[in-house]
Amino acid sequence: MTDPSPLLIQKLRLQRGWSQEQLAELTGLSVRTIQRIERGQNPSAESLKAIAAVLDVDFGTLREAHMALAADRNVSADEALALAKVRKIKSFYMHVIEYVLIIAFLAVLNIFTDPHRLWVAWAAIPWGMLLALHGLRVFDKIPFLNGEWERREVEKYLGRKL
Repeated sequence: MTDPSPLLIQKLRLQRGWSQEQLAELTGLSVRTIQRIERGQNPSAESLKAIAAVLDVDFGTLREAHMALAADRNVSADEALALAKVRKIKSFYMHVIEYVLIIAFLAVLNIFTDPHRLWVAWAAIPWGMLLALHGLRVFDKIPFLNGEWERREVEKYLGRKL
């Protein structure tokens, strides 16, 4: 299956002024693999993860943008990346709404069934912590899970700037 919009990865590579050989070296992929991806072949998840790390782009965002480009040839690479980011933010807000509605329902149920024990906290606290982590990840606030950290680690491994 071929992707009709291989320009996303190529555009990101060219924006950095890298050759296909340089991208291959930085990602640990073969030049042939980079060429195939840029010609329209769908990359494997492992290849896309390596490329995302080196290009300082979130893997999920790059994958979603790549899929959006494949689905609609009229979407530019920048637009596809923006659409993918907005989808992640929307997903987080939907998660917040679900949390509020379900915990509110459980709190009311708790008050009517056993007002002396707040068992609703057993659901609200861990889920709230997971919700907070989701938000931190969506808004790139976790320093060791964002593209900047990945870039620094790659540079440390290479012993030079990308």
